[in-house]
Amino acid sequence: MSIINAIILGIVQGLTEFLPVSSSGHLVLLQKIFGITEPTLFFDTMLHTGTLLAVFAVLWRDIWEILKRIIQPLTGFLILATIPAVAAALVFGDIIEHAFESGKFLGVCFLLTSVFLFFSEMVSKHAAAGTLKKREDMNWQDAIFIGVMQAVAIAPGISRSGATISGALLRGLDRDFAARFSFLMSIPAILGAVVLQTKDLVKNSGAAETAAESIGAAAIIAGTASAAIVGFFAVKLMLKLIREKSLYGFAIYTAVVGIFVLSDQFVTHLVF
Repeated sequence: MSIINAIILGIVQGLTEFLPVSSSGHLVLLQKIFGITEPTLFFDTMLHTGTLLAVFAVLWRDIWEILKRIIQPLTGFLILATIPAVAAALVFGDIIEHAFESGKFLGVCFLLTSVFLFFSEMVSKHAAAGTLKKREDMNWQDAIFIGVMQAVAIAPGISRSGATISGALLRGLDRDFAARFSFLMSIPAILGAVVLQTKDLVKNSGAAETAAESIGAAAIIAGTASAAIVGFFAVKLMLKLIREKSLYGFAIYTAVVGIFVLSDQFVTHLVF
């Protein structure tokens, strides 16, 4: 893998992990476009590590408030919201891995992300003033619903941040808190992905070393650094956008990408 390709993939990971357009879907799509054939598990793990650092850098105050008082409702809500995705990964892990490799359902999943964003934005915009829930108004049903949305997003092409923010808006959460809760949820989600990938790398240490050598240390460092830096600004941008703008633009974008992928899969076959 060239350093340029690694930087591009890092930038895409940093942007799309937090913007509601699906990081997994874009990485699968770009790997197909670039014709990357090297084993990418180690590289993907490092990209996720970069985006995890970005979340810590932006939300360190929120994280510190949780760490100062672990026993509080928000901690419980984050745990509840994480359980569905863990269960889905354990039950459907092999199916999801195959979906990543083939990209078979990529177009449909991009379109599903578009549907989530469109309807949640419509519901949020029509919510009566003063009825939106703030942090202290959240309940366990909200957490489980948002967690189920995150579980659905383990499929490549369905945005994790898009699904969880949509779930929060559909449950009537305040827009700023919806985004912050989504990004706080990303910490166990990304950390879990890194741990699982690291376990696979340890089990196949020889293959991991070969993959790292084939990709190159410089490319890995460049990709990780670009994912962390771009991810930092993407989190800040998304927090601002969710407060001041709408999600319709992202809904249109993911719909266009989904139609492009489906057209290529069934008609042009330029990438798939």
